[in-house]
Amino acid sequence: MKFYFLPVAFALLLDLAVANSHEQALPRSAPELQGISSTAIRAFVKAADTEIKTLHSFMLLRHGKVVAEGWWAPEGPDKPHILWSLSKSFASTAVGLAVSEGKLDIHEKVAKFFPDDLPENPSDNLKAMRVRDLLTMSTGHEPAPRLIGDSPSWTQQFFAAPVPREPGAWFRYNTAATYMQSAIVQQVTGQKVVDYLGPLLFEPLGIAAPKWDECPQGRSIGGYGLYLRTEDVAKFGQLYLQKGKWKGRQLVPAEWVVQATGKQVSNDRHHRPGNSDWRQGYGFQFWQCRHGAYRGDGKDGQFCVVLPKQDAVVVMTAKCRQLQQQLDLVWKHLLPAFEDKPLPLNKTEHAKLKKALAGLGINP
Repeated sequence: MKFYFLPVAFALLLDLAVANSHEQALPRSAPELQGISSTAIRAFVKAADTEIKTLHSFMLLRHGKVVAEGWWAPEGPDKPHILWSLSKSFASTAVGLAVSEGKLDIHEKVAKFFPDDLPENPSDNLKAMRVRDLLTMSTGHEPAPRLIGDSPSWTQQFFAAPVPREPGAWFRYNTAATYMQSAIVQQVTGQKVVDYLGPLLFEPLGIAAPKWDECPQGRSIGGYGLYLRTEDVAKFGQLYLQKGKWKGRQLVPAEWVVQATGKQVSNDRHHRPGNSDWRQGYGFQFWQCRHGAYRGDGKDGQFCVVLPKQDAVVVMTAKCRQLQQQLDLVWKHLLPAFEDKPLPLNKTEHAKLKKALAGLGINP
């Protein structure tokens, strides 16, 4: 009989986890009370709905409070969303926590962690590659390695790729480098990154049952594969905005937050043309933006944009190819609308905003 109770027990535990995450929900507020007009937010929502194909969700935080939130049906607030490369910012957070626990140093050589997976005659550049170079995507690869299949192992595939450039001197977007961060964290902690982050990050933030896809060797992929709710991502952005502090507790060292979100390497040779938000510099798995902002982002329009000067966080999930246009709409409609002081309440405009956010749906 015990066999039949196990699924029920698991379901109850999952329900309790979801309920706990709701209990730790971010506070809500009318936009005007936090110094931004409902009219400006509605203009952003209307533009995003008509110009972006297709947004899935949007959440705006100001002064730590949710002032607007919406989902394009059939998406919803309790549905986890694939984050794609926005996962990278969570992976680098795991590195930072391992560093803070004295289990890792970012200046250590990558090769030392997996000596049995190195090629017979590793190049000098490969031997010189540091954990820091993984974080800044300046490993020296050209092109970046692709990790596929299950044989040889993904770490062996990474080490087998040529490293023609000096590590630390050349930015090249490199998802395999993020996978290696995950592999190293697991090597030094004995836990998959998704499990390691559980008591240190996910649980304190009230993020319930995070899922992270694994490689054939049983490691969290790191560079992609994490699924979270929109509000979970918003909490992560607010944590970084607060320099790693959450409800009086320092979850992530403030000095790590400063390093991770600051410009560590130039990426102005990146393939995107013009003065775009992909040419402003790169930190430890965070992109620099224009207007003094920074972000984690992912394929198809997954964004966690942090605006320190405005004390704001913008989260978007999507399935589109217009990533720069998504950010441009933030700069056009939201950025100029932030005021230093509360605004008079406008019940009429607030009602229009709530109606607009409640009536969103994905256009087939």
